[in-house]
Amino acid sequence: MSTVGRYLKKHIEALVKDVGIEAACTLTGKSKATLGRYYSDYPEHQDRFMPVDSVAALEEAASYPHVTAALAELKGITLNFDDRRRNAKREKGGVNADVIALSQRFAMLMAEYNQSIEDGVISANEAKRLLKETLEIQRVLIDMKLHLEDETV
Repeated sequence: MSTVGRYLKKHIEALVKDVGIEAACTLTGKSKATLGRYYSDYPEHQDRFMPVDSVAALEEAASYPHVTAALAELKGITLNFDDRRRNAKREKGGVNADVIALSQRFAMLMAEYNQSIEDGVISANEAKRLLKETLEIQRVLIDMKLHLEDETV
């Protein structure tokens, strides 16, 4: 199976598990076995992928658009997914506050990395924690970008 195929199947699995197998069956009208085939890496299922309408239905219910993000990454596109539901406009800290937040987040990432690499191996859970910190850094950078754009207007 191609690297792209394995990558997509990994994200299809994450999407199904995010929603939950029972809920995924209900939302897509597919059986557990069929959904399992969509992310199976067995040779007999290597050419089976989830239909786009099923992906859309699951991503509507999921906490994160796993497959859409994977497809974007494959094309070098960066998506801005912000699950923070703010009741007010962005804080008026401006770029200076963003630089401070960026420094703090980077320090947290480095601390997490230092702890993860202590035994010479980064486990799956450690990789997830590192990924979470990198996503937080990305959010701070997006906020900084928006503040900088506000400054130029």
